[in-house]
Amino acid sequence: MITWKDVLNYAKAGNPEPDRRVEKTDAEWEQALDPEIFRITRARGTERPFSGEFCSRFEPGIYACACCEEKLFDSNEKFESGTGWPSFTQPLKENAINYIVDHSHGMTRVEVCCNTCDAHLGHVFPDGPAPSGLRYCINSLSLKKVD
Repeated sequence: MITWKDVLNYAKAGNPEPDRRVEKTDAEWEQALDPEIFRITRARGTERPFSGEFCSRFEPGIYACACCEEKLFDSNEKFESGTGWPSFTQPLKENAINYIVDHSHGMTRVEVCCNTCDAHLGHVFPDGPAPSGLRYCINSLSLKKVD
């Protein structure tokens, strides 16, 4: 189980190696993705709270990266955080997520990206439920339900 201490360590000292890498130019991503998905995942945007398709859906299944289809989260780790974005307590596997210290918007947070293709997913916070205490706050448009 990943803890907040692990998240901070990854963000500062380096992330685990992904199982595979998908690398494309911005032009290739822009051509392959819907414009709004490109804005969220490649230009590090954020969707409006409570606007995403997966915000209030809790069906069983696996959520993958909308860009490269790498499996990222299991619905068993999804919970209602009340924040307006899909929230998870853990990634599917330890090396699925890339953690980056983010100093944007006048605050310090930990950005989470797909470790396979570097797509921006959202942020992780230490205010989730037990046992991990983590809340991965993820943009719906950065995800694709695959199973």
